[in-house]
Amino acid sequence: MENIIGKSIKENRIEQGLSQESLAKLIGVTHASISYWENGVNIPNVLDIWKIADALNMSIDELIGRNFN
Repeated sequence: MENIIGKSIKENRIEQGLSQESLAKLIGVTHASISYWENGVNIPNVLDIWKIADALNMSIDELIGRNFN
């Protein structure tokens, strides 16, 4: 299964100029959690997806790669 969420987190985190550590602090998780998500080891839970989307100024649909077209 393709790691759409992880790729989205990484790409948008970098676009925002955030390190893994700074994003982790913004949403209240560990640096390891961000790394695991970006590398497809784990996926974030619903509450963390909400926090990530807010921190990266994205909608949840954008973050998870949901396209209505």
